[in-house]
Amino acid sequence: MRRLQSTRLQTQWGEAIHRLEDWTQNPWRRLSLLAIALFSGFLLGSAVTSVAGVLSQMDPVAALIVVLGTELTMRRVRRSGASRTLLEQLLDLSRIGFLYGLFLEAFKLI
Repeated sequence: MRRLQSTRLQTQWGEAIHRLEDWTQNPWRRLSLLAIALFSGFLLGSAVTSVAGVLSQMDPVAALIVVLGTELTMRRVRRSGASRTLLEQLLDLSRIGFLYGLFLEAFKLI
């Protein structure tokens, strides 16, 4: 397998992730960042269903595809038995907010 060239963008991206990990060592900063991820996912879930409802294209099959896609993405990211990194926690909380936004909009239709 070929190893990719180490570019400046790639090294800065890696450093940015480490700087974010260092910045969130404070529990309040970490909690606020996780809350932002949760609420951003909720906003995205509400927006997706609102736009799809206006376009009259949201049906149960499309909702099932969206839910399965988010769950399969999370299953692929999640490692069994290992401690979860900050990026995994952010992705998981944004997924939870996204699904909560979908379900809340679904209950509005009932």
